[in-house]
Amino acid sequence: MAERSTAAVDVADNSGEDPLTAQAGDANADEVKAQNTTGTADKDAARTDTGPRNATRPRPTSVADVDPPELHSGHKLAGRYRLEECLTRLDGFSSWRAVDEKLRRAVGVHVLPADHPRARPVLAAARSAALLGDPRFVQVLDAVEENDLVYVVHEWLPDATELTAVLAAGPLEPHDSYQLVTQVSQAMAAAHREGLAHLRLTPGCVLRTHSGQYRIRGLAVMAALRGISSQHPQRDDTEAIGALLYASLTQRWPYEEDAYGLPGLPRGTGLIAPDQVRAGVHRGLSDIAMRALVNNGSTPLRLEQPCTTPEELCKAVAALPRIRPPEPSFATPAYQPGSYQPPAAYPQTSSRNGVAPAAQPVPPPPPPPLHSRTGKALKWTVSALLITALGLGSWQVADTLMNRDQRAPGDADLAQGGEPEEKPEQKEKATPLKISAATEFSPLDAPVAAGKVPNAVDGDPGTAWVTPHYKGHANFGNLANRKDGSGLIVDLGSVQAVTGVRVQMYRSGQTAQVLAAPESASAPALLDDFSQRLSKREQAGSELRISTGKPVRTRYVLIHITELPHDGSANQFRGGISEITVTG
Repeated sequence: MAERSTAAVDVADNSGEDPLTAQAGDANADEVKAQNTTGTADKDAARTDTGPRNATRPRPTSVADVDPPELHSGHKLAGRYRLEECLTRLDGFSSWRAVDEKLRRAVGVHVLPADHPRARPVLAAARSAALLGDPRFVQVLDAVEENDLVYVVHEWLPDATELTAVLAAGPLEPHDSYQLVTQVSQAMAAAHREGLAHLRLTPGCVLRTHSGQYRIRGLAVMAALRGISSQHPQRDDTEAIGALLYASLTQRWPYEEDAYGLPGLPRGTGLIAPDQVRAGVHRGLSDIAMRALVNNGSTPLRLEQPCTTPEELCKAVAALPRIRPPEPSFATPAYQPGSYQPPAAYPQTSSRNGVAPAAQPVPPPPPPPLHSRTGKALKWTVSALLITALGLGSWQVADTLMNRDQRAPGDADLAQGGEPEEKPEQKEKATPLKISAATEFSPLDAPVAAGKVPNAVDGDPGTAWVTPHYKGHANFGNLANRKDGSGLIVDLGSVQAVTGVRVQMYRSGQTAQVLAAPESASAPALLDDFSQRLSKREQAGSELRISTGKPVRTRYVLIHITELPHDGSANQFRGGISEITVTG
């Protein structure tokens, strides 16, 4: 059940609205379709018997005329994707949890007939979303038309939790709400720059991973499956992000109707600001939610302009003062009376009831001085050993001083004090730490090369995360949205003791430093979130290698690049990272 709730695509969630093909009053439309699947095979068989096998059947004119594909658990698509559990059967298509037997991993699959009125838009949307390659979205892995079926295969994230389930437990902390609106707005801004919209961005389409990152599923595909279109896609997606932020702050849906397990606003009150719905709501985030939701600005009392695109929403969120995560709480051990016991060495001379205390044990007498024959022999033996050791030490020092000038130039076996230097093979070897995930550091705008981030942690120095070309200035073109530079954030999965970092640079001449977040950090995204400095800012060559001296406990390490080198031309700059290794 945990896997089903976190990874199934939310195509059956009507959330208070009727399905596009549902009849009025037919609340169990999905159940009726699921129960009537046994008759579909008979109809298809009869239809096949009436004409040639490859005869063209009349194309359905509406979704109501289409029967869902007659499939069952164990059925294989392309000889590879084995269907395991049907999750949705709606509007002539079905969604399944499946297993990719070739790569041995769980996947999700949408299946619909090839003659479905929405089959072509679904294929086009899936292929466009697959080309985006942004890791903040649940990736489309395959989109195929085969054997009179169209199916779309997507990632399955069993370790993620729907925002619907997260909000069921209560509203989010201000820092978590800030991370939600930041990550989702940046992801949607990147999608719209590529001409892709979501149009059904609901709490069921946003997943939170165990590391605090948010993933969006159903980009473009969700709207195509349900036949949704819009003349103002950027406005609609921005308003949807505002609704998500509103719900995370108040645990209420910002409309009068109940939806997604959340109660709506009281009828007749209209849209009121989150800080008027619930006490303790962050005022800045409340204003951002209203600017995204209300078309004519926040309220008459607030003069900020409305946000009509995800790009504008990104800039509004970036202008907020930093919202710090909550301080970790430490439990204080409870005091238990009577647990103190005085040391036995402290004598107790009296008692409260007048009874003399028990006699303390008498310590044994010290051993007698070494006046016996054995003692004298022992003293002479120790003295002889000391004299021998002093003689050997003096001879070694004299020999070192005499031969110091005769030593070969390359002979560096001995240090100045006569002790051999520690050879590299004698030092304790550092162990490479596993990198759980990596993201692009871009606090003021959307990432510029998010799809290439895995190249820097794939163990292959021949692949790299590379920045675009910037003209005129080495500091990322002197652009305002790049004033904090860029780089990569590596997530070690849990707090580790870091002792060193090795970074193979894409090109020499980049100015960079290595920073780390404190132990209590959760999904750090801003420069101020990385308070531990592991190296100073300096111009690196083809490799940046640092050693911390003593272990630094952290989960997130930032390779921060502030200036780029020339790319070979006179006025263009470009950089990147080929491989990152963290040791501990």
